[in-house]
Amino acid sequence: MAGRRHPPFGTPYPEVGSANGHQAPRGRLRPVTSATIDASTAGTWTLGDLTVNRLGFGAMRLTGSAAFNLGTPSDRAGAIAVLRLAVQLGVNHIDTAAFYFSALRSANELINRALYPYPEGLVIVTKVGPGRDPSGTWLPWARPDQLRGQVEENLRQLGRDHLDVVNLRVDGPGSIADHFGALADLRTEGLIRYLGVSGVDTAQLDEAVAIAPVVCVQNRWGLGVGHESDEVLRACGERGIAFVPFFAIAGDGRARGAVARSAAADGGDEEVAAVAAEHGATPAQVRLAWTLHQGRHVLAIPGTGNPAHVTENVAAGGLRLTGEDLGRLARVHERG
Repeated sequence: MAGRRHPPFGTPYPEVGSANGHQAPRGRLRPVTSATIDASTAGTWTLGDLTVNRLGFGAMRLTGSAAFNLGTPSDRAGAIAVLRLAVQLGVNHIDTAAFYFSALRSANELINRALYPYPEGLVIVTKVGPGRDPSGTWLPWARPDQLRGQVEENLRQLGRDHLDVVNLRVDGPGSIADHFGALADLRTEGLIRYLGVSGVDTAQLDEAVAIAPVVCVQNRWGLGVGHESDEVLRACGERGIAFVPFFAIAGDGRARGAVARSAAADGGDEEVAAVAAEHGATPAQVRLAWTLHQGRHVLAIPGTGNPAHVTENVAAGGLRLTGEDLGRLARVHERG
């Protein structure tokens, strides 16, 4: 991309009005609009030397893929508008993968179409390991020698000559040395700047760190779910590694869109609803805020195809929970 001019971070795109950079309020949330929120209120973390706001965006939901139980995809213009809105609200960390696609939508293609030439400071994180054929059928987990092809596929789709961060999505327990070592070789070649892992236990994290620096861990975890990752979260904090949970809003509801924002998807939990009401927030916002309160190294990557939910999610980065709130929610997590 040499010679291409990059717009300053947050530059408005044609379809979406720009944010004015005001910070989200602390404590009780005012009505959220693009004029009153910014992802920077969640604070920042560094992935290697790449600084990101702790409130990011996950692109999986934009595809409407049946492989992820996502239902009907958003229209292309709407998906592009959502991505541009997220960036204008200060999101500079986007999570994606080449295997995030449906018959009509590809997450990487949408990102390329919406945001290229990419703003300075935008960090795109992808993952390899799983794979699907062109019809969408899942393939066997990639062998170490197949990871280069998956990395190159992401490069082609995103229009990049290197990838900012690549996570190795792990397929169950056991050694990951051969797979992670193959990615470390691609990093040495310059195709990847930084490496992460996903779906790991502490032993696998230790194994990866012994091979090459690890800047982030993506595991299933959220309020009341993913207790098997509690130890990994603590280990990441001790090592200065970002912990990036997925399904932080939906939990076991996974990618059910608006359903994840309902009382049912909140497990009918009265404590979450009560905390939300006291802050003038939604249960989904409380779940995101709680996630971010678990440590400075904890990031969030909620995804949505709904512009209103983008602003709600980013606004959650400005919600400051009290010690009493955190105690109540800790009990919710323990019961999960």
